Amino acid sequence: MTSIDPALSSASPDTSDDAVLDNAAWHSLAGPHARFAIGGDLVRRYPQDVAPFVAVRTWDDPGVWEAMRDLVGAGAEVGLSGYEGELPEGWEFLGGGEGVQLVETAALHPRPDDEAIELGAADAADMMAIVERNQPGPFRPRTHELGRYIGIRREGRLVAMAGERLHPTGWTEISAVAVDADHRRQGLASRLVLDVAFHIQQRGDRAMMHAAATNLGAIAAYERLGFALRRVNRFAAVRTPA
Repeated sequence: MTSIDPALSSASPDTSDDAVLDNAAWHSLAGPHARFAIGGDLVRRYPQDVAPFVAVRTWDDPGVWEAMRDLVGAGAEVGLSGYEGELPEGWEFLGGGEGVQLVETAALHPRPDDEAIELGAADAADMMAIVERNQPGPFRPRTHELGRYIGIRREGRLVAMAGERLHPTGWTEISAVAVDADHRRQGLASRLVLDVAFHIQQRGDRAMMHAAATNLGAIAAYERLGFALRRVNRFAAVRTPA
């Protein structure tokens, strides 16, 4: 597993008022994305066709495990973020790794893109298709409802996409950055990221991103745009007791 040293980041992140980023999914579901939330005071999730994320308010409450099993069901696969302890009896570890969280710095200079078009429900099939071709991360048929998604079409085909996903108060995650192989090295991903960041800032939020710690190329590209590493996070896939 490749680890990222925060000292290697080329810019300093703005760490003011960023505590919500330590538990971004929970603060999304308890805040701006509350309309999507399914669950209670300890564990919440998005509808399955919106996003796969299950969020935990705190790992310090021993009731969190039972609440999670009640929410997702017996024998279900669940992704855990930020938990590094031992699993309770009956829970099965399926795999894990490291991810990184990046946040905007003063070096980020976002701007709108003239070629970018806004995407919505009518574009859902094309959005799912470009995700399938490029595998940028989890994306479901209704993920586009979480925020503003944009793309670039060439000869009618959606060849590049990016948009907004998690939305903890004061911050918006840029996600689903995907460019088809035959349209790479044209700067399309950077242009779309800067456009999404521009509109995030226009409404008073700050931009952040997530990436696999092994995706060093993407991390370097985002740092060149003006993002900086904020934290490394452990994630794990587990199965609830049958």
